[in-house]
Amino acid sequence: QVQLVESGGRLVQAGGSVTLSCAASGHSASRVVMGWFRQTPGREREFVAALRVSDGNKYYADSVNGRFTISRDNANYTVYLQINNLKAEDPPVYSCAAGLKGRDPRIKSFYPSWGKGTQVPVSS
Repeated sequence: QVQLVESGGRLVQAGGSVTLSCAASGHSASRVVMGWFRQTPGREREFVAALRVSDGNKYYADSVNGRFTISRDNANYTVYLQINNLKAEDPPVYSCAAGLKGRDPRIKSFYPSWGKGTQVPVSS
């Protein structure tokens, strides 16, 4: 089991940027795929990006249109999500997840471990 702690969420003005962090711990932390999902309360979580910690392989949702960048710091088993040009309609809750096995890291069921989420409300 991997434990995850997100940080970096804050109120942002439309057009602004933010970088979120997700720190992993546990005996599998060096081998997992870590993903970011976002959600509007009352709606389904949607995939944003994922990164395999061991080799840096990245996955992005087609919808992110180049505004999101995922990166890693292997020394601390931390994955970052940089978000640029935030829009008022962007879902405000971002959650980090970790998984080891499965076919597709773009789907929620790939991930057995989830963080509590961090908020990025966007003001217009």
